[in-house]
Amino acid sequence: MRGIAGFVLALLIAACGRPSRAGDFDGWTVAVVSGDWRSGDGKPIQAFDNARTELASAFARSGFKSSEVRQYALRPLADPARPEPMVVKPIDIARNFTAAGLAGAKGCLFYVTSHGSPKGAVFGPDMTLTPYMLDRLLSEACGDKPTVAVVSACFSGVFVPGLAKPNRMVMTAAREDRSSFGCGEGDRYPFFDACVLESLPEVGDFIALSRRVKTCVARRETEQKLSPPSEPQVWVGSEAQIVLPLLRFERN
Repeated sequence: MRGIAGFVLALLIAACGRPSRAGDFDGWTVAVVSGDWRSGDGKPIQAFDNARTELASAFARSGFKSSEVRQYALRPLADPARPEPMVVKPIDIARNFTAAGLAGAKGCLFYVTSHGSPKGAVFGPDMTLTPYMLDRLLSEACGDKPTVAVVSACFSGVFVPGLAKPNRMVMTAAREDRSSFGCGEGDRYPFFDACVLESLPEVGDFIALSRRVKTCVARRETEQKLSPPSEPQVWVGSEAQIVLPLLRFERN
């Protein structure tokens, strides 16, 4: 408890000692990952890449330092002769995110949008990101720093038990036994990601964001008569419940 109290006190002192709350997420390291590029039947789609690009921009507008918001795409290069800097292999994400965290990051945000299964999220051509793997990555990169993990994929509720720690908040696009929606050829973004983009400018912190996103997803699914509902999941650890409401998004 002494460590929690000391950390919260430092945040309160910092907040009271400046004229505005701008910069609450300065020093956070952010990874936004599009884990797949295919529809369920293997055809190329843009929904995950579209979401990755727009989410990275949205987080930068919300107070995360642009230089610390890194995008990663786990798909083949469109033209191998002209490499795209964000197209990487899974091991590169692990190395880069861990290096950024160990370099002195004050907090961590890891967001992956992809297809999913009861085992985890699709993470490139032939890999599945399991709850164990993501827990290990977050532990190595972020330790006990404030950490937000978002998994936008079918069945992504399977990540909640494996990632649950006092300093973490976990948001998923679906229950552990449910599909999410919006990952087809005609979709611009997955439903969950679209709701994050819609809600982010309207809320002040991550906990409020999670509530707004759940309401948004339910509304979209009802409007389009989609069933069974995906039921996005949210888990907030005891330390994160205290710290995250103090960290406010910027409004531009």
